[in-house]
Amino acid sequence: QVQLVESGGGLVQPGGSLRLSCVVSDSIFSFNVLSWYRQVPGNQRELVASSPKSGSTIYSGSVRGRFTVSRHAAENSVDLQMNSLEPEDTGLYYCNGERMTPSGSILHYWGQGTQVTVSS
Repeated sequence: QVQLVESGGGLVQPGGSLRLSCVVSDSIFSFNVLSWYRQVPGNQRELVASSPKSGSTIYSGSVRGRFTVSRHAAENSVDLQMNSLEPEDTGLYYCNGERMTPSGSILHYWGQGTQVTVSS
């Protein structure tokens, strides 16, 4: 059973920083893509940042230049460094791992989420 466990959320003032970490039970190289999503009550889950095994990282327009996603093989983790946080960044942040099966199907694995609240 693949597990993704997020940590690092909390309450921070506007302009502050947080670093989220997602530790994966399997090798991070077994995932084609590792991503961070966030969700606000009443809204759909939205992509924040995506780190493919090969290729460039992808960021949503609202976080580009402020957030950085990175993979760490030694820790088997994918982190999200969040700087210059804004109240609009508040939400439940989820880690997602995407794999392709030998038959070509795409499987998604999710963590339980970690809450980020940006407020003065």
